[in-house]
Amino acid sequence: MDAASLAIGIYVFDEVEALDFAGPYEVFTTAARVHGRDHAGVSPRFRVFTVGRNRDAVKARAGLKIEPDHTLADHPAIDCLILPGGVVGAELEKPDVIAWIAAQAGRVPLVASVCTGAFLLARAGLFDGKRATTHWEDLDDLQRMFPAVQVQRGVRWVDQGALVSSAGISAGIDMSLHLVERLHSRELAVRTARQMEFDWTENPRP
Repeated sequence: MDAASLAIGIYVFDEVEALDFAGPYEVFTTAARVHGRDHAGVSPRFRVFTVGRNRDAVKARAGLKIEPDHTLADHPAIDCLILPGGVVGAELEKPDVIAWIAAQAGRVPLVASVCTGAFLLARAGLFDGKRATTHWEDLDDLQRMFPAVQVQRGVRWVDQGALVSSAGISAGIDMSLHLVERLHSRELAVRTARQMEFDWTENPRP
């Protein structure tokens, strides 16, 4: 599959977990670079950008500052939206953010969460009656706060077609490689993991 570039949008916010957004960012940008080696002169397979609530720089959980590329109001169309985790309590109480997530789910073909990013999707009602996972420390809270979610334990990610969720931190990299496989090919996912020198841990196949 060698079509036009796919836009990967990653939402960033204060207290986001650095690797939750940087891991997927690295996977998709590396995949674009690896793919480009064999397809000189064509558009990058993936275009990756960050989206913030506004133009203000955000500070990740460990203090890293990030300046969003776009805002909720001015970002380009997104083909795959990734909601990373971190300390999400404040984001859960922002109606405009939750409304934006819910609206994007009606426009974006693929929405994925890393770690506690699942809480944002659950708040938007996207996981009602569906399977989802999050960081192992937060599984009980996810079930308690959102009883309509079918919380899955002991898995790296859960693929529900248009909705995908992953467990914590490094599992987001595993999930992102899975998304590269879905959006392009297994060969590119394997080559990307090799380029990153990352030991891809996959969910057991049925």
